[in-house]
Amino acid sequence: MEIAARIAEGFIGMFQKGGTTFVGLVTGIIPLLIVLMTAVNALVRLIGPERIDKVAMISSRNVLLRYLVLPFLAVFFLTNPMAYTMGRFLPEKQKPAFYDAAVSFVHPILGLFPHANPGEIFVWAGIAAGITKLGLGLGDLAIRYFLVGLLVIFIRGLVTERITAIMWARRSAPEGQQEESTSEASAGAAPAVETGGAAFASGEEA
Repeated sequence: MEIAARIAEGFIGMFQKGGTTFVGLVTGIIPLLIVLMTAVNALVRLIGPERIDKVAMISSRNVLLRYLVLPFLAVFFLTNPMAYTMGRFLPEKQKPAFYDAAVSFVHPILGLFPHANPGEIFVWAGIAAGITKLGLGLGDLAIRYFLVGLLVIFIRGLVTERITAIMWARRSAPEGQQEESTSEASAGAAPAVETGGAAFASGEEA
């Protein structure tokens, strides 16, 4: 009976811990998140979506801007998952690399701007809880997390763009060879001759 009672206490205690964590979120991160989301939405309204789109279009022309500035702007202003729609300004060959960069940045940005990905704020909250228990500040961690995230998305963007170019070339090569073979076969076909008002292939008799 004592063992069963301990198991029951542990089971209930797990949910009590969850309730305590939820209360901490309600009184801590959730109000901050709501305020940030409201502020960013107001900023987007003030700047104008068309101006943000124009900046995104300009950013897509340079590799540094394409895989550093554009993913940051997309995640910051449009948040996850709408951030990926910024890829519409890029050529088809560069869209996979932009997506890879943007999707890799939805977590590193949470330390400074939790509104960008509120659905997965528990990732940052878990890290922050451990750091807080160690008596360390969250400011340095958030900045380092953000800067390392920028470096990682830039590397991923470059690598994915290169991989996409290789795969694109492999896909296009067989199609080009097939078209070339078809044109050679057509050129080498025997010409048709007219006999008695009907067209027959050369060398055939009616």
